[in-house]
Amino acid sequence: MAKLWDKGYELDSLIERFTVGRDYLLDRGLVAADAVASIAHARMLASIGILTAEELDALTAELRRIAEEGAAGTFAVLPAHEDCHTALEERLTEKLGELGKKIHTGRSRNDQVLAATRLYAREGILSVRLALYRTAETLLEVAAREAWTPMPGRTHLQPAMPSSVGLWAAAMAESLLDDDVLIAAAYGLVNRSPLGAAASYGVPLPLDRELVARLLGFAEVQHNVLAVINSRGKTEAAVLDALDQVGMSLGRLAEDIILFSMPEFGYFTMPDELSSGSSIMPQKRNPDAMELVRGKSGSLSALAGWTKNVVRGLPSGYNRDTQETKEPLMRGLSMVREMLAASTRTMELLTVNHERLARSFSPDLLATDAVFERVNGGMSFRDAYRAVAAELAHAQGGAGSGGAGSPGADPAELLARRTSTGTPGNLGIDSVLGELRARRAGVEAERARVADAVAALAGVPLALYAAASPDG
Repeated sequence: MAKLWDKGYELDSLIERFTVGRDYLLDRGLVAADAVASIAHARMLASIGILTAEELDALTAELRRIAEEGAAGTFAVLPAHEDCHTALEERLTEKLGELGKKIHTGRSRNDQVLAATRLYAREGILSVRLALYRTAETLLEVAAREAWTPMPGRTHLQPAMPSSVGLWAAAMAESLLDDDVLIAAAYGLVNRSPLGAAASYGVPLPLDRELVARLLGFAEVQHNVLAVINSRGKTEAAVLDALDQVGMSLGRLAEDIILFSMPEFGYFTMPDELSSGSSIMPQKRNPDAMELVRGKSGSLSALAGWTKNVVRGLPSGYNRDTQETKEPLMRGLSMVREMLAASTRTMELLTVNHERLARSFSPDLLATDAVFERVNGGMSFRDAYRAVAAELAHAQGGAGSGGAGSPGADPAELLARRTSTGTPGNLGIDSVLGELRARRAGVEAERARVADAVAALAGVPLALYAAASPDG
């Protein structure tokens, strides 16, 4: 079968295998996106007189069949094709003859792959954001339920001050919502149409790039054609960097759950359905899912580094190196969704051990409260600090119990003293939930808008992101 670049000679078989690599496998996930982008491109070609109305109809019908096969995973992309773009044009030429050879007019595989990848990533990012909201909302539900459940606050892993399970869970939720701000920014970079850039320098045809962007539901055209091609890899890296932040948040959540579920802490218990066993030690119940979330956090970071290291220092214009940025993007989107799903399920099923947490409130946790009791009585903070420190040192040198705080104080009362915004006594969960739900509504509206644009081109509702599902 002929390559799109065929000039009458063949590549060395070893070099062909090396240059194709895994690209033909990855491109099976991009077939539907490539076909939909091609429909938009064909409509634009018809609008400037390159295609007749009859030719457009024939191309659209066949491209729609390809898109549906691609979404179903039944469209074949073989090593000999090199990529889905060759496979698509080969099918069109096989079915439509000379007409199939017209589809590439005004474009290069360079802007073609960028369009397909961005359509795929656009839906993937929206799917990740909705999964992130589910995780954050689950954490906030735990925070509301356990708002007054005491939990030692720790610094350097040592007991520090009175805190609550509610503060801990809400902190994890807000961290994810911070990460979402970065994902939204990365989405803005992705949601721009690259078509019309061709091989970096445009073509001598009056291409209507704005029409293509509107048809595909992109927010805008990425303007400078050389900047379009230079952005390949950088845009993917921006997405992966944002996803890496999610991974770091989830890695910390996983580490805390693992730590606080240890018998030595006993704050939480992971039920059997979250814990696998050992092949040799019958007593073992292992937090494997959270360990894998923690481990995949590092893997996700490596994907971001992989992508940046591929494009770092490349000269302007297309370079084949950027082929290596496709896989980390696709893997990263899939990985972070799996991590979010595992984290959500864990928080849904995690047991909070209230009695153990109450017993963990030792008198030394109250030292800072004792300082501020003295401050409220008129003592300077530094003098109060030193007085309490001296009392603690004296108590520790004596019987080893007691301290400068109020050992009999009710933990809930201690938490209620902290009334500043975001403190244990004023978590403001309703406000955070309101922000989360507003963002979710915006993303759901955007996903519906994108789906409408794709369906208008494909003729039927079609998911261009392989992991997309009706519930996000």
